[in-house]
Amino acid sequence: MKTNNTAKEIAELIKQGEKILVVTHVNPDGDCLGSASALYSFIKNEYGKESVLCVIPKVPQLYEFLPNIDNFKNPDELSGQEFDTVVAIDCAAKDRLATVIPFFDKAKVKINIDHHKTNPMYAQYNYVYGEKSSAGEVLVNFAKECGWKFDRDIANALYVAILTDTGGFKFDNTTAETFLAVADLMAYGINPSLLYRCCYESKPVETVKLSACAISKSEFLSNGKIAYTIITLDDMKKNKALNEHTDGIVEMLRQVNSVDIAFVIKETEEGFSKISLRSENSDISKIAQKFNGGGHSKAAGCTIKKNYTIALNKLLEAIKEEFSYDF
Repeated sequence: MKTNNTAKEIAELIKQGEKILVVTHVNPDGDCLGSASALYSFIKNEYGKESVLCVIPKVPQLYEFLPNIDNFKNPDELSGQEFDTVVAIDCAAKDRLATVIPFFDKAKVKINIDHHKTNPMYAQYNYVYGEKSSAGEVLVNFAKECGWKFDRDIANALYVAILTDTGGFKFDNTTAETFLAVADLMAYGINPSLLYRCCYESKPVETVKLSACAISKSEFLSNGKIAYTIITLDDMKKNKALNEHTDGIVEMLRQVNSVDIAFVIKETEEGFSKISLRSENSDISKIAQKFNGGGHSKAAGCTIKKNYTIALNKLLEAIKEEFSYDF
């Protein structure tokens, strides 16, 4: 079984890299983008190296305020290039690198920095701490262990990373160590109120319309303990929505006072089903893992390569078997 490398070992590998790629997981969230942005700045400030940031497929509009956002490239823009060092950030499994996997496989040095407890340590060099709230919190500790210097842009990016993966510090992955990491960032003059508004009070019209559509179709089972909704390609088209506009819908279902397990099934362009799961009390990472997904005990996801009707039946069967719900 692989064990973690030290931060200093990984930092030395990055220092020696000649062409460095920092890559997000597919359809990145605030934690992934904030952590990648911060790592880009750390590498530039500490070693004078311009790494390449890669996002799959693009930066969501919601996070366009982050530092270094104009430096992100999609995989098509990297065609024909090779990188001797690739760093995957906040990526729970190698397949979440999607179209960047060929760059990862060809790299001489492969690095995995993450916080998902289901991460199998798929790289040569790993820095994975599943008890941490976010990749942002992991990176704060990593940087401090290396003696890297923080600045305001880095602090802003890492604060957004931690803020969004703790649900505004509401989720139970928020610990005393999380707040200590945030306290370190506060020393650099960040504006928590402004960053909160950027992340949670700046929704595009498409998000509101799609959310209304999805919630109107929601179903409740087992005396309201199970809630789900299905978002079809037709729903996306009617509401002129993109993948990023689905953010927050599963949390709305989980917030219903009777609900223990909530999930959203989103139909993909290939006719598959992308699943987002949330829970109040049950470890739904067990459900995600049944379908080769992963995540955390209260927030997980997977893709089922079936249409949404079949995917729904498979999910309900798995939930019934794992948690003995009756429906």
